Parts: sequence; structure tokens; C-alpha cells
Amino acid sequence: MRKALLLLFMIGSSSAAYATGIPSDIHSIYWSDADSGRLNGKVKFRLNSVDAPETGGVGAAIGGAECEAERVQGFESKEWIVNYTKGKELQITNYYGVDRYGRLIVDLNANDRDVSEEGLKTGHLKAWPHEGTTSLSSKPDWCR
Repeated sequence: MRKALLLLFMIGSSSAAYATGIPSDIHSIYWSDADSGRLNGKVKFRLNSVDAPETGGVGAAIGGAECEAERVQGFESKEWIVNYTKGKELQITNYYGVDRYGRLIVDLNANDRDVSEEGLKTGHLKAWPHEGTTSLSSKPDWCR
């Protein structure tokens, strides 16, 4: 019910380009960390089936890293993804629903290359398989 209401809110509060709740034209991207952020300044999103190291302080209630090494990796991964997507044509290629934080779960391409796949190749992201909004495995451990 909450997901449906969120999607209706997004549809009702957006321009015609957001008629489906998913931006068809991405003109800006903000990365909160290397796997989530905002599209066009307002649409929250998360990359599907990948995880990035957290940048929040160790032990923080929300977004906290499990160890200082994870936090350092988190900042490196965020810097990588910002630079990787900067100035590129961005396109959502698949949509998997809305997570518990109200973020669209998507696959994202930058100049026709899958952002998640590139992040996995470089080690800035780790696989975290999901089926829609359901996790199929434990969250990756960035402290080992």
C-alpha cells in the first residue's frame, strides 16, 4: 500500500516527463553514495542488486560503516561513480519497484554501459542479489 501511494505521489507531483514515476530524461544526478542518490534533483533511486560501502561514521544509526576501512572505501567508490557518470547520457534500462525508503530500484546506463556492471568490475560495488525489493543474500561485508 505504501509503495502504491508513493508511486501515486511521484506521478501526481511530477511533470509530464514523469508520467510513469520514472524519469525518461535524466538531466542531473546526485550520488548519496555509490549505489543511490537522486535523479533530476528529486527522484530518489537505488541501483538494483549491488551494494556500495557506506560513508557514514562507524556506528552511525543510519548509513554507518561497520569499520573505518569501509568508510574509506565508501568515499573512494562515491568519487569513482560521480566521475564515471559525469557528463554522460544516463538512461534507466529496467525498473524493479520502490524500496522501503521510497527509492526507485533501477538499472542505470551511462553512455550505453551498465553502471552497476562497471562498478562491479572495478571493485567499487559488490553483488547483492535481489528479486524486486527482496534481498536474496546477506549484505556484503566491506570490512574483510
